[in-house]
Formats: sequence, C-alpha cells, structure tokens
Amino acid sequence: MKKTVVVYGSSTGVCENIANIIGEKLGAEVINVSDFSNDTVANYDNLILGTSTWGAGELQDDWYDGLNVLKEADLSGKTVALFGCGDSESYSDTFCGAMKEIYDAAKGANILPGVSTEGYTFDDSEAVIDGQFVGLALDDVNEDDQTEARIDSWLEAIKGSL
Repeated sequence: MKKTVVVYGSSTGVCENIANIIGEKLGAEVINVSDFSNDTVANYDNLILGTSTWGAGELQDDWYDGLNVLKEADLSGKTVALFGCGDSESYSDTFCGAMKEIYDAAKGANILPGVSTEGYTFDDSEAVIDGQFVGLALDDVNEDDQTEARIDSWLEAIKGSL
C-alpha cells in the first residue's frame, strides 16, 4: 500500500472514532481536517477523507477550509476514498449527503467507488449517484451493529487500489 492518510472532520467524536478504526486497520496516519494542508496532499499518495453530515446535508464545520485545500491542490496521481457518518432515522432525507461536497471538490483525483445503497434505510442523499454512495456511508447512531462489517467490506474492496 502506498503512503496513506485518513483525514476526518468530527464535531461529536463519532467520525473521529471511525477515522481511527480505518487508520488502524490500514496502518495509516489519521489527522483532523483542521490540520489538513497542501503539504498533506503533497506528502501522501492516498487520501481517505471522512465527514459527518449536519442539518440539511451540510459538511462538518472544519471541512469548509479543507474543501479549499482540495480545490487548490494538484490531485493528479492521487487516490481518494470517502467515508461519511450520518443519522438515517432523524435525517433520512439528507443521509451522509456531505460526502458529495468532498467528492465534488476532489476533481482530478482517482476517486475510488463507494458502496451500494442496498441494506441501508434512508429516503434520500446527495451522496448517491446511480444507486451507489460516493463513499462508505455509516450510521453509527442507529446501525452501530453494522459499522464494523461495513468498514471491513469497504476496505477489502478498495485495498487493492491503495
């Protein structure tokens, strides 16, 4: 596996915890998006980017500066994988929608496929394109019993591209 970093934005600690689990499973460094910079992009081949979703599908607050880093960076030759945390019961119509903003900002990178919507219960999400999330969608609030298996399955699917 090439040099990989997991970057997360987390307000309540849920997305941070998920990022640490992913980082541990991959043996990758894990950093808060508030520490994300052009140097981070330059120093890593693989960027695994995660956010929680707030309100009507908005990014976690710290990610707004992180989006600027992504938009300004030369992402050619970089591989990007996304993960998002959301609440599929309380925010069923915007579930994990914030991933789409990062997906849109990562133009020029090789963005790895996400996961199928099959097995998820939600009404709508900006982060769904052609029946697939743009990354790994997780509801650690209502479906925490599925989190570990979803992470493992996703990592197994993308490891060969990292």
